[in-house]
Amino acid sequence: MKIITKIKQMQRIAKTAHRQGKAIGFVPTMGYLHEGHLSLIHLAKKKNNLVVVSIFVNPAQFGPKEDYKEYPRNLERDKILAKRAGCDILFVPTVEEMYPEDYLTYVNVEKITEVLCGASRPGHFRGVTTVVIKLFNIVQPNVAIFGQKDAQQAIVITQMVKDLNLPVKIIVAPIVREKDGLAMSSRNTYLSTEERKDATVLYQSLQLAKRMILEGERKSEKIREGMRKFISEKKSAAIDYIAIVNPENLQKIAIIEGKVLITLAVKIGKTRLIDNLLVTPPP
Repeated sequence: MKIITKIKQMQRIAKTAHRQGKAIGFVPTMGYLHEGHLSLIHLAKKKNNLVVVSIFVNPAQFGPKEDYKEYPRNLERDKILAKRAGCDILFVPTVEEMYPEDYLTYVNVEKITEVLCGASRPGHFRGVTTVVIKLFNIVQPNVAIFGQKDAQQAIVITQMVKDLNLPVKIIVAPIVREKDGLAMSSRNTYLSTEERKDATVLYQSLQLAKRMILEGERKSEKIREGMRKFISEKKSAAIDYIAIVNPENLQKIAIIEGKVLITLAVKIGKTRLIDNLLVTPPP
């Protein structure tokens, strides 16, 4: 596994790979790798000749009061895990390399970035889309793989690729969960022992919503109210949002008639966690 820190060097490697007819699979991450990330790397390895993983904690997607400085980092551990998972090239640029002093350009996808996490975190998705398009231009992947846990992010990136005619295929891989259902996340490390137990309420509330739909409930507000009551039983939990939306355009759905994305963000103590579930009602 090669470790690359410079943009021009990464671009030279990508160009050489394309000349040799190799397909590049790309997994962008912010590091502190867990099984969820590793599943994306495994998938990239199956479908491509060359697997590139980036590790970059992107300051542009963090608000001024968010956890950029505290975000967990462990590059030495990440190197070991990435190599074991099948990574061929680990791209680890510095902030100065990605955003030099005279940097002025940002990319923004409208409307679908203004709801859900976008409403709670103004500017977040502008930072995400900007860094992702920069990484695409640097790594030049044929395929880029994202996780379903960040469902809104995946939808936004897919829209950006479509709108800007980027020659990248986006694959969204399933959520990887702990044994008790908690979606794997680097931020889970922030949780105390008690908060970690309470955090399972996110997935449990999604399962409650799924049962309600399978049993015939079609009114989104009733399902959301059931989820709210269930989550509120945990003293450490503070709901940011619960939404039932169209899984392609994030439009709110009042009456469920087809496949929906049930998504939520909940603070457990000081830690904001997100989760979601795709549900298709029976005929």
